[in-house]
Amino acid sequence: MDRWIGRVGVRYFSELTNTALLAEEVGEVARIVARRYGEQSEKESDRTKDLGEELADVLFVVLCLANQTGTDLQAAWDRKTAVRTQRDADRHRDNPKLL
Repeated sequence: MDRWIGRVGVRYFSELTNTALLAEEVGEVARIVARRYGEQSEKESDRTKDLGEELADVLFVVLCLANQTGTDLQAAWDRKTAVRTQRDADRHRDNPKLL
């Protein structure tokens, strides 16, 4: 990401700008999901939207924010996965709503 930003993007947008962009991109994902998988009718203009591309946009901004704030996402991922694994070891398996 750093190499791409330096080569193509010149520099990172500010953390505040990237946070606003993240909210915008998550909103685009929510729009697709609400209309494609929820109760809202999908507009003709929304039918060509690619959910994968919108999710990739979210990931792009998350990676930018992590890099510019010095956040080690791999370490954070590993910690959160360990917490969820321990916390949810039997929780979901015993959930009758999921059977």
